[in-house]
Amino acid sequence: MTTEVALDGNPLLLDRQVCFALAVANRSVLKIYRRLLDPLGLTHPQYLVMLALWEHDHLAVKDLGALLQLDSATLSPLLKRLEANGLLQRRRRDDDERSVDIVLTDAGLALREEALKIPGQVVAALGVGLGDLLELHAVLTKVNAAALRAEATPAG
Repeated sequence: MTTEVALDGNPLLLDRQVCFALAVANRSVLKIYRRLLDPLGLTHPQYLVMLALWEHDHLAVKDLGALLQLDSATLSPLLKRLEANGLLQRRRRDDDERSVDIVLTDAGLALREEALKIPGQVVAALGVGLGDLLELHAVLTKVNAAALRAEATPAG
């Protein structure tokens, strides 16, 4: 099923492009996160890893990659750095040496307390109502799901 949207005028105007709006929003929001996460010693991708581990206690590397939608070439250096910083440990499973579990250290668990203030600080820094941010999150979740479906559908 093809859905065509009628646009008056030039459909190639930069300010009409979803990709441009997403790219600018991504850079702007990540700049806020960078400023807030720096005192915690985390980059934004490391923060996402820690969020997943705080939520799930421990995860297999492959499950963490699936959850974060990251391939192992991207995830492995993040885990190495977080391990070097003493926030997590990688452990080979006794029952399957090919599988590696990620477990938070005491320092990784303690960092959660400091990170609890980050979401509220992001909302405050953005100056956008929480309702608008929740709506944006819902729309972006739909867009991401649609993009994944489109990616999985053969062109034709």
